[in-house]
Amino acid sequence: MSLNAAGRARAILKGSPLFFDTETTGLSGNAEIVEIGIVDAEGKTLLESLVRPLGRIPYEATAIHGISNGMVRDAPTWAEVWPEVSQLFIGRRVGIFNAEFDLRMMRQSHQQHGLPWEDLGGSAFCVMKMYARHYGERLGIQNAKWQSLQKAGQQCGIALPNSHRAVDDARLACAVFRHMAGLVESV
Repeated sequence: MSLNAAGRARAILKGSPLFFDTETTGLSGNAEIVEIGIVDAEGKTLLESLVRPLGRIPYEATAIHGISNGMVRDAPTWAEVWPEVSQLFIGRRVGIFNAEFDLRMMRQSHQQHGLPWEDLGGSAFCVMKMYARHYGERLGIQNAKWQSLQKAGQQCGIALPNSHRAVDDARLACAVFRHMAGLVESV
């Protein structure tokens, strides 16, 4: 018997997952991570760091997340941040809103810095896809379309904004996930 989305969320929360988000130089095949945020299952910040990319941050990306080239000038590179990130991920499930995108950005940043890629595999789960299932179950429809993080937060009545800053968005993804599990207290 398959668990519904809320039951699956409760089961995952028992393992104290982390929630992760990135901001990037864009969407392309050579885009890089410029900020990373990781929070625990209660929304407490474990890691928040700007990341200095090898290339420049285009104006279009800065217009979305507000991170400028000047802001990352003295930030650590992805190669310098990754050891701390990987230590946090060891043995943990990692929730990511639109996991496909953030995992691709991690893989690309790894490649650009000459780091070997180790797929998170079964430890990563997509909060966006799980929320679509949850949202559909609530509405009584199958194959509900994916919702943006901002819409998911609004639909759950969560006051946290989708600020397009990594730790804020990781915290909002965590709150959406907790709401799915029936834990509606604010984070």
